[in-house]
Amino acid sequence: MARLPKDKMRELERRFSEVEARMSAGPDAETYVKLASEYAELEPVVAKIRAYQAAESELADLETMLADKATDREMRELAEMEIPDLEESLETLSGEIQILLLPRDAADEKSAVLEIRAGTGGSEAALFAGDLFRMYERYASANGWKVEVLSASEGDAGGFKEIIASVTGKGVFSRLKFESGVHRVQRVPETEAGGRIHTSAATVAVLPEAEDIDIDIRQEDIRIDTMRASGAGGQHVNTTDSAVRITHLPTGIIVTSSEKSQHQNRAKAMQVLRARLYDIERQRADDARSADRKNQVGSGDRSERIRTYNFPQGRVTDHRINLTLYKLDAVIAGDLDEVVNALVADHQAGQLALLGGEAR
Repeated sequence: MARLPKDKMRELERRFSEVEARMSAGPDAETYVKLASEYAELEPVVAKIRAYQAAESELADLETMLADKATDREMRELAEMEIPDLEESLETLSGEIQILLLPRDAADEKSAVLEIRAGTGGSEAALFAGDLFRMYERYASANGWKVEVLSASEGDAGGFKEIIASVTGKGVFSRLKFESGVHRVQRVPETEAGGRIHTSAATVAVLPEAEDIDIDIRQEDIRIDTMRASGAGGQHVNTTDSAVRITHLPTGIIVTSSEKSQHQNRAKAMQVLRARLYDIERQRADDARSADRKNQVGSGDRSERIRTYNFPQGRVTDHRINLTLYKLDAVIAGDLDEVVNALVADHQAGQLALLGGEAR
């Protein structure tokens, strides 16, 4: 059983009791909201710590009973039966507490900006980008998250050349952050008369949504241009200069939005720009902190091929963790939990291994 940081556990219990007491004292509304947020974050780990302490105390009592020569035979047998279960429970709780005490990504609780772009494969790649977007849309719906399209460029035969959307809800980024990278599809296109399997790709980027307090964009660092929005097939073409293009001069990042309202377009484009700049800052900080970052799941390398969707075999393979599931229909319909949970577990195992190496 790994050794737990008892001092840190005691400090978390102390802080949890302090937050409880301050909430009970009836603070003002703003303070109460902050305390309630901290309480919700501390409660799961403190509950595990207290369960561990209770099991530890019970095990000590049983071992004391066994060591006492005055203990009768029946009580001794009961103690011997209970000890293995308690030891197993302590092992399980120890592992759960270690994971709960891992350093948290500050962006985990944030909403996210989801960007999907068709890659190699022409029209089939655009169709696949559309499939991926609907997959994430259904997964978001199952989790009670809200999806709003910020900008979209449709493919000639359907799907999307590019689609950018905000996914709003608690903990969105923590569940979707490992989706960034190149997704590959192998299937027979509907237009393929010979039944040959084609390989296409789409790139997914998941960025934590940034608030004004997260990233400061100076007005002199951006150029905002307005232009005429275009419509599909000549229908519903906007005849006013409502489309917005924002250029971030220091980085050269360009963001566009072309809905009907210029005001909404400006707000949506700034939302995406903030997310991209925040992501750059996070990547820079991560690179500075960890030389092992490129070896970890979710390194954020957008060029890395991370997953293959093979339709003829009904197979989904995540190449980073060698996970293969023969449930493609369910996954593409938004049942992503098994894949996401495996990626999260692998990431946590990597963190524990790094911390163990540092401790040695």
